[in-house]
Amino acid sequence: MQFLIRWVLAPLVRIIWRPHVRGAQQVPTTGPVIFAANHRAAVDTAVIPLVTPRPVAFLGKAEYFTSRSLKGRLVARFLTALGYVPVDRGNAKAGLAALDAGRRVLRAGGAFGIYPEGTRSLDGRLHRGHTGVASLALSTGAIVVPVALLGTDKVQPVGKKLPRLAPVEVRFGAPLDFSRYDGLEGSAAIRRAVTDEIMDAIAELSGQVYVDRYHQRPGTQAA
Repeated sequence: MQFLIRWVLAPLVRIIWRPHVRGAQQVPTTGPVIFAANHRAAVDTAVIPLVTPRPVAFLGKAEYFTSRSLKGRLVARFLTALGYVPVDRGNAKAGLAALDAGRRVLRAGGAFGIYPEGTRSLDGRLHRGHTGVASLALSTGAIVVPVALLGTDKVQPVGKKLPRLAPVEVRFGAPLDFSRYDGLEGSAAIRRAVTDEIMDAIAELSGQVYVDRYHQRPGTQAA
């Protein structure tokens, strides 16, 4: 399945959508790396692994991996080949489970993808980042590569299941090293400072207007 994705699916995607990729040469080819990206569409999680010069793990809902039907098993194999890591998001400890899954990938020297905003931006702006990305970087020593996705909201608009043809651009920024904060993961102020530095880098790459508050989906209220 990984052979099919790398040598058949990825080239096919490049031929059909012709994504313009900038800065891929800056991505470290070895060692733990966090890809911290803006989030515009559900298809983002497929785009990044297909254009990144190394395998990238993302979190996937655990139920995608547990179906016993033929279709379910094929979906599970496909997601596993893409690098998805199953995590149960349906309980109060889902956030901790997600961070633990990311740490396992990074401590094994892998690459892990995360959206610091926590959810897709529905208004096109870049919103305040949650500090989980900083916790991962500080606890594992991983390098953080900021990523900007442009045009994916046109490929898969909100509410649409099938992708459309639209120009896509993926921009990789200069790697960010936070080793100067070694041993300070427990400081909320340091986690916030690291997260804000990452969000500033994403904003510069994407050109989005930055909003210093967490994104709230329609019908939800801030805690």
